Amino acid sequence: MTARTKPPFRADHVGSILRSAAIKDARASHEAGKLGDAGLKEVEDREIDKIIRKQEEIGLKLATDGEYRRSWWHFDFFGMLEGVEIYELDHGIQFQGVQTKPRSIRVQGKIGFGHHPMLDHFKYLKAHTRVVPKMCIPSPTVMHFRLEPNAVAKSAYPSRDAIFDDLAMAYQDAIRAFYDAGCRYLQFDDTAWAYLCSQAELQKARDRGLDVDHLQDSYTRCINKALEAKPADMVITTHVCRGNFRSTFISSGGYEPVAANMLGKCNYDGYFLEYDTDRAGGFEPLRFLPKGNKVVVLGLVTSKSGTLEKKDDVKRRIDEATKHAALDQLALSPQCGFASTEEGNVLADEEQWAKLRMIVELANEVWG
Repeated sequence: MTARTKPPFRADHVGSILRSAAIKDARASHEAGKLGDAGLKEVEDREIDKIIRKQEEIGLKLATDGEYRRSWWHFDFFGMLEGVEIYELDHGIQFQGVQTKPRSIRVQGKIGFGHHPMLDHFKYLKAHTRVVPKMCIPSPTVMHFRLEPNAVAKSAYPSRDAIFDDLAMAYQDAIRAFYDAGCRYLQFDDTAWAYLCSQAELQKARDRGLDVDHLQDSYTRCINKALEAKPADMVITTHVCRGNFRSTFISSGGYEPVAANMLGKCNYDGYFLEYDTDRAGGFEPLRFLPKGNKVVVLGLVTSKSGTLEKKDDVKRRIDEATKHAALDQLALSPQCGFASTEEGNVLADEEQWAKLRMIVELANEVWG
């Protein structure tokens, strides 16, 4: 085996990092009207610089901004698209035993990318790191899956399903814009595929009026239409998540129901797949990974607790995965980010970095 010189790397991570105390304090002050936009950005810049250095110091070949400028991994991005807004609901997203803030998104006009503020977020990251800057945005499928029954204005689109073409074109514009800003490593974070593996979540989707029998085909087409804009020297991966909020989850179920479409038909360069608990099922669905250049990044190290995995246990599971996919097409990461929302998971800052450091060590030992 040889070390990978392009993403996804043998030792990688999903993107979000536990928010520092300074970030939390600054955001609370900003929300209370005690700190202006410029003051908040000053704190964000300083704290992002710190976590960029930390990622470099532990030996990662990539760096993210930890999503330090966001409240949510998805709604912030969607709410900054043209025609889309964040609004207050009477309920949040239900996780196991806990609910998020009662917010969602709705479509009020034609969906477009425009001058998106997260382009500047990426530019700051790129200007301040010596390794590969990685940008994470939610997949277009998440936007469709999360829309409430009446969340699309009839003046804009006749139905939820009618947004797919414009949504794909907005993502084409996003890919080009991030590329022009210097981004060569982009990730689409996606919960929809994992929810399609869960009978309970499928029923909830039916109850919201979604045509679950055709979602896989619709999502594959939407993703591939967006990816038509990807230049040859840009890597676009996806992270498939079963829910990550304050160390809890939403969905259970192995990848078998979606693997043929997700791995075989979606034109991604790589897949970050959660494999930290038996809720994810076995490695058998990896047989759908086409032989060649695509890479599956095995999420064998949990971001949901601070307990450090035993290296031998992780190595054994990597070996199990090689029964279904070539070792050269595999890599290693945490199963999810450490703070998909600003609240963060229930583990200490030093435990987070210990896990990332161990992943770097394991990658060197397994792949050289």
